[in-house]
Amino acid sequence: MADGLSRIEPRAVDDPGWVAAARAASCELPLRLRQTVRAYRNDPGADGLLLVGGLPIAADALPPTPHVPESAEPDATLPAAVAMLIGLQLGEIVAYRDEKRGSLVQNVVPVRALETSQSNGGSVSLEFHTENAYHPHRPDYVGLLCLRPAREGVGTTVASVRRALPLLSDKDVAVLREPRFETAAPPSFRNADRSPSHPVLTGHPDDPDIRVDFHATRALDDEGATALHHLGAALESVHGDPELRPGEMVFLDNRLVVHGRGAFTPRYDGTDRWLHRVFVHLDNRRNRERRTGGGAVLT
Repeated sequence: MADGLSRIEPRAVDDPGWVAAARAASCELPLRLRQTVRAYRNDPGADGLLLVGGLPIAADALPPTPHVPESAEPDATLPAAVAMLIGLQLGEIVAYRDEKRGSLVQNVVPVRALETSQSNGGSVSLEFHTENAYHPHRPDYVGLLCLRPAREGVGTTVASVRRALPLLSDKDVAVLREPRFETAAPPSFRNADRSPSHPVLTGHPDDPDIRVDFHATRALDDEGATALHHLGAALESVHGDPELRPGEMVFLDNRLVVHGRGAFTPRYDGTDRWLHRVFVHLDNRRNRERRTGGGAVLT
């Protein structure tokens, strides 16, 4: 299926006609995969993760890992088609105009000029964060497809608020539910600033959503800073480290899960860690005013 999709003209993943073909093709994915994706969409479980393995990624047939800033995959390669097929069965794939030029399939690769940055191009330890926490229309899900793993065995670090919530005091939870915090845009966004003040926890008291970036979110008062510190400690104590192998794709429920990454040492020789990343929204009507022409790219 992915091979056939990669041959559809204009063989460009950002072309609306190609995306429509991918959306239609996603309905023909194997039944067990569609059932699993649908169940995950209904309830992502305590850890908020879905791991799909056995995908047709031939690591020995890949080109060298790219190392350029704002790296993305505009061509309908087989790996890009795989990421789009599964993501479009979960929801609608979107991108952001100010990040990697609005590309739908983005490369997560080390970039020499960004080594020390808290970004997808960095290679220092990446702190826990909600993807695009500053944005009013954050992705509902983040999909990461492994093309090539890091040699050191560095994986994506994840932690679920469903696991961490019981470790917090009632006082901390009450503070985190108040608009005492603001979040700056990530370095990968070229023209953005910071969010208005917002709570870190929202929704049902027993099963809240989380919105935080421990590098970019700051509390507006001392009590908020203490609660934020306690939240970080709780998440750290329940974290996991799924280490993706080639042909494995993990989806993170971005409403429940924060993620990060351990430090690693790139060689910039074409063999470094390489992931494809896609963002998924469940309801595009909520962000219509942000999508010029009704397309997939948000302002």
